[in-house]
Amino acid sequence: MAATIVVCPRRGAALPAAALPALRSATTVLAVPGLDAGPAAGAAEWDGTDPATLPQDTVLLVPAGHPVASTGTAVAPPAGHAVLDAVAVMDRLRSPGGCPWDAEQTHTSLLRYLVEECYELYQSIEDGDRAELREELGDVLLQVLFHARVAAEDPDLPFGIDEVATGLVDKLVARHPHVFAAGEQVATAADQDRRWDELKRAEKQRDSSVDGVATAQPAVALAAKLVSRTAKAGLPADLLPGGDDAGERLFRLAAAIQLGGGDPEARLRAVARGFDAAVRSAEKAAAADGKDPHALTAADWRRYWQAP
Repeated sequence: MAATIVVCPRRGAALPAAALPALRSATTVLAVPGLDAGPAAGAAEWDGTDPATLPQDTVLLVPAGHPVASTGTAVAPPAGHAVLDAVAVMDRLRSPGGCPWDAEQTHTSLLRYLVEECYELYQSIEDGDRAELREELGDVLLQVLFHARVAAEDPDLPFGIDEVATGLVDKLVARHPHVFAAGEQVATAADQDRRWDELKRAEKQRDSSVDGVATAQPAVALAAKLVSRTAKAGLPADLLPGGDDAGERLFRLAAAIQLGGGDPEARLRAVARGFDAAVRSAEKAAAADGKDPHALTAADWRRYWQAP
């Protein structure tokens, strides 16, 4: 005597495929009140009766996170089920009766948040902060969901999160024939990197080795990406900018790091963050001595400075 427990997305109105055999053979299907997936299975409302005392041919639908969802015999939803919840929440926020602020946003108005969230994710990885990493990944996912929801409302060329995900799946499969197709083999990561570039060029039909490089990225990262692309295209290093202008010297330095196998953007960020920490440390030490950290003299700075 015990019901079969099926765990569903909380808001995604979906049933896990693994639960279909149990649902087909069930005499009674019950669902937690308010569960979106309940009506899809023709479920009656569960009154809270202990699932262990329910008949064996009963199926109980519960949302992820529900106390009985952790039962060892429960049919779990597939990985990624919570993304359905995120899509449903985003749709609710954007729909009539939702959030006025969310409803007013456009691709352009959201740009600043996209950039901010990506940098915050970058910093959480730099800091090795796992809790922050999890949260910031969610914030970046929000940007994807938000832009996809806005795009679904375009009167001329609408597309939504399913088209975005389908396009991603098609791209990943097409660019990994050694994984998803018979015959082709790739021995090393370097071989895959070269093969990826070949497949990408054929797919995009680009006219230039630097087509597709995002010129809006930070200048050091942009220089590194351009050098990486042109090096793969066989551009001789002596054709890189060679003047004495400060910008040209910076470009050459970034190029040298990139061609040497480093990441100039990451290198510069590490130095900048070390400098940031040293400034804060000196100000804190001065404040501890009763000094105004906003009015330090050169002598004060030298007294409290500790090189990063």
